[in-house]
Amino acid sequence: MNKLLVAGVYALACTGAMAQDITGAGATFPAPIYAKWAEAYKAATGAQLNYQAIGSGGGVKQITAKTVDFGASDDPMSGDDLTKNGLAQFPAVIGGVVVAFNLPGVDANKITLDGAVTADIFRGAIKSWDDAAIAKLNPGLKLPATAITVVYRSDSSGTTAVFTDYLAGVSAPFKASPGEGKTVNWPVGVGGRGNAGVAANVSKIAGAIGYVEFAYAKQNKIAYAQQVNRDGRAVQADDTTFAAAADRADWNSAPGFGISLNNQPGANAWPITSASFILMHKNAADPKRSAEVLKFFKWAYANGSKAAVELDYVPLPASVTKQIESSWREIKDASGKAVLN
Repeated sequence: MNKLLVAGVYALACTGAMAQDITGAGATFPAPIYAKWAEAYKAATGAQLNYQAIGSGGGVKQITAKTVDFGASDDPMSGDDLTKNGLAQFPAVIGGVVVAFNLPGVDANKITLDGAVTADIFRGAIKSWDDAAIAKLNPGLKLPATAITVVYRSDSSGTTAVFTDYLAGVSAPFKASPGEGKTVNWPVGVGGRGNAGVAANVSKIAGAIGYVEFAYAKQNKIAYAQQVNRDGRAVQADDTTFAAAADRADWNSAPGFGISLNNQPGANAWPITSASFILMHKNAADPKRSAEVLKFFKWAYANGSKAAVELDYVPLPASVTKQIESSWREIKDASGKAVLN
């Protein structure tokens, strides 16, 4: 069995001559759970999944160019773009983005931030950890006069799209500049490639602050802030608060299930929550490979919940996965027959 590559390529060796290889590329946000699922799926079926964690923008480019069997993005594609590119889209798993920081002497969940203050930090308006706005949210906490170093994603990133969508929604100045999207022109800070790159920079720079998918903060033992949600409550990041954000989701309100879970109402809702999405061509160039991709995700929906929770992701409810599996009928071979019956 191949080892997990630290460069971000998640590959599992094939056992069994009849196993069908499948390839995917894209978001780093779900890469830890895809690697875990792939390992278990190989053990159960002998089938091989190769997933390259290259960022959501790269995943969209590769599936559009038909160089992989599926693309992965945390920034859902719009209905118009799905139609234009002949793509089907569906969510695979839910997770949360956290504001990670490196402030010696201050532990995880010992700092509370709200949307406005977070936005002001990342647009460069707040420059020091002892700023009055941060102190107001953290009465009684001794904050050092350490300069803040913002760490952001340097690649085209669904995590950036989720994070900036949230900040633009709660801060008019942030919406004006730098705005929202997979890439933005950050006015301050240093870049890191992938969630792993941001986590690494935050870990090594005293005073740093960045945004990463929760699993990366936990795996790298990086402190992360509590966040004040839409209901005005300071909540901690975990699978229960991510699930609370998704609790009222109307998955049918957007084409390809492409809804936002940011800043949802609910006392326990984590305000920066997202699904991660899979993109596939409706007209399958290789129907057998497309069918194998769908078999993998069907298996993951049925058997991967425990692994997802262990990594602090949220599995999709059974009622949603039934809708998703029904939608797969639109992925067809050249004769118009669904690739997976």
